[in-house]
Amino acid sequence: MDVMYARCAGIDVHKQNVKVNVRVAEGGGVEQETRTFGTMTRELVELGEWLEGWGVTHVAMESTGVYWKPLYNLLEGRFEVLICNAHHVKQVPGRKTDVRDCQWLAQLLQHGLLRGSFIPPRPHRELRDLTRHRTQVTAERARVVNRMQKVLEDGNIKLSAVASDIMGVSGQAMITAIIGGEDDAGVLAEKARRRLRRKLPELRMALEGKVTDHHRFMLGTLYRHWQYLGEVLVELTARIETVLRSDELSGEREGEEGIMGFTEAVELLVSVPGIDVRSAEAIVAEIGTDMSQFPTAGHLASWAGVCPGNNESAGKRRTGKTTKGNRWLRGTLTQVAWAASRTRNTYLSEQHRRLARRRGKKRAQVALAHSILATIYYMLTRHQLYEDLGADYFDRLNNESLVTYHLKRLASLGHHVSIEPQERAA
Repeated sequence: MDVMYARCAGIDVHKQNVKVNVRVAEGGGVEQETRTFGTMTRELVELGEWLEGWGVTHVAMESTGVYWKPLYNLLEGRFEVLICNAHHVKQVPGRKTDVRDCQWLAQLLQHGLLRGSFIPPRPHRELRDLTRHRTQVTAERARVVNRMQKVLEDGNIKLSAVASDIMGVSGQAMITAIIGGEDDAGVLAEKARRRLRRKLPELRMALEGKVTDHHRFMLGTLYRHWQYLGEVLVELTARIETVLRSDELSGEREGEEGIMGFTEAVELLVSVPGIDVRSAEAIVAEIGTDMSQFPTAGHLASWAGVCPGNNESAGKRRTGKTTKGNRWLRGTLTQVAWAASRTRNTYLSEQHRRLARRRGKKRAQVALAHSILATIYYMLTRHQLYEDLGADYFDRLNNESLVTYHLKRLASLGHHVSIEPQERAA
């Protein structure tokens, strides 16, 4: 095989140490050396100097948990670093040791057989950390509400049977009163606001419980935790908005042809049905604004894990199970797809309805996420706002076959129908 990189290195990363194999192919022969380094900063700096001493230009390592990140941060900018999916770097029999791992990585890299993962610049990675942390805090806040609901049920309080959101203005007022020691169901029900006051009789029945001091203590701790998480969400959202507007994130590439700023990309994405500001920020944080990282929209969909799998043998298609991808992006896209399917008179809602009828709601949701991501790819590539094709797009696309189908249906029901095209208005 041809040698693509004359001086390269493979690194097998662990928590406390790394195994490094330097491979130099010059003058018709191959020279290599393997060393072990610790993972403290001083030892990783020494590793970088050792690689520079060998004249290494390219380095490959597997994406092992979070242990690759400190090493990547120190080697970034000094070498061409490839972070490879460990699943793709399969071992041949007899090579499963740490030393063999780094040697195998170096050999594959030297012959150009490794494909690096998409690793954005540091400011972009920091934005990712913020949006992912916000997603986790939002999920934790929902879990706290579920735990509060369990405590209320244990105390025979059936608030969720009447109120759709127990943490709304009315629900919070009632829960705060319960924590404070209020037992009278009538007094608690009177704290209802607006439309919930129409259900006062049901509320009085639902709030007749057997609440003990233990229940009040648990509700108090959970409610304070819920409030604290809300404050964290406000701080994270403010920080994300600040980072999106910062010059450091936009970088020098913003002025290049075909690449827009992050704030502009968020404004572009919110024009898609189902995408709000938070979802747009999360999507942009994952994929960035430079679509040249992905050769086609299909590559981006595969990277996100929202396209069908490819498993065919002997001419038979075995399974269409979606591939593993970026779980953060996939989660956001499926939420966006569900929101888009609930919109009225849009192309996306009609696409979901047609697919759900044949394939089920779950598959339709993933297919819709795929369509939305492909749309985003072309919007960011062409700098165009979303243009809805309309709910009647599929009818216009298959007009003749649709007319033929309905004529046959009417004929099967015993009707003779003749049709004439409607004249278009001038």
